[in-house]
Amino acid sequence: MAVLVTGGAGYIGSHTVAALLERKEDVVIVDNMMQGHRDAVLGGTVCVGDLRDRSWLESIIENHGITEVIHFAASSLVGESMQDPGKYYDNNVYGTLCLLEAMRHQGVNRIVFSSTAATYGEPEQVPISETDSTLPTNTYGETKLAMEQMMRWFDSAYGMKYVSLRYFNAAGALPDGRIGEDHSPETHLIPLILQVPLGKRDHISIFGDDYPTTDGTCIRDYIHVCDLADAHILALEKLRQGGESSIYNLGSGNGFSVKEVIDVCRKVTGHAIPAIVQPRRAGDPAVLIASSARVQSELGWSPKRDSLEAIVGDAWRWHLANPNGYRQ
Repeated sequence: MAVLVTGGAGYIGSHTVAALLERKEDVVIVDNMMQGHRDAVLGGTVCVGDLRDRSWLESIIENHGITEVIHFAASSLVGESMQDPGKYYDNNVYGTLCLLEAMRHQGVNRIVFSSTAATYGEPEQVPISETDSTLPTNTYGETKLAMEQMMRWFDSAYGMKYVSLRYFNAAGALPDGRIGEDHSPETHLIPLILQVPLGKRDHISIFGDDYPTTDGTCIRDYIHVCDLADAHILALEKLRQGGESSIYNLGSGNGFSVKEVIDVCRKVTGHAIPAIVQPRRAGDPAVLIASSARVQSELGWSPKRDSLEAIVGDAWRWHLANPNGYRQ
């Protein structure tokens, strides 16, 4: 009995692997290492390969006694998805099809899926709930929605149960500093801000300060990566206990503006962190905050590390010790 974690060498995947290992789970990681890092995997069995190689994937499932899957593997850069949509349909949608078919042929019928708030597009209301319309505004969100819908039809046809977790802005690092966030290129706000005190950039850009918010900058919902990992394990337990397929938002219900995040980073690092206002970026909603009422009531999940200062503090500890990430 083992859990297969696809994309388990990536940011959220590696933190989920760490949480599974803490619970003495038998973990098998599949990752092509295009974006993942071998050093981010703290244990388990690592298999390097591509989900689209279905015969190889089936052999992994069969040989390691896989009983459940947690699926992170995907291309995830919004800008790139608009410039190269074919790559995203190939990696994300076709890769997921290969995974689901391999699971079906090997008799594995439980999967937890790492989805995204990008499935909603421009929000109808704030906070966003799971019953709101899903009208993605980029290829990345569209492929994630297609992956969810594929799982829904596999459940209908084959009884393959799934939990899809739509989360907002992942941030932070393992509190003991062993693993953290390392993307190339980096697109997430907090690590970009922290590059300034690390001497990797001389300022942080604020894209627009004329939004209809308290200080004119965009507001986002930040979730500690370890809280996200905990949610994946709670979802896995729901499926193990015979639970039905479900979709959940994961958010704190609290929003922080870009300026507020910069101020917290200044406080945590003790660095001035110059900020320069740039023109708005196309497609940036003013406010994105999740309603997590459903996941709280059905899975009992709520963020334990919801202080932005604590989130930034864990991230800073990792980046300070690993200024070049895993590429020392």
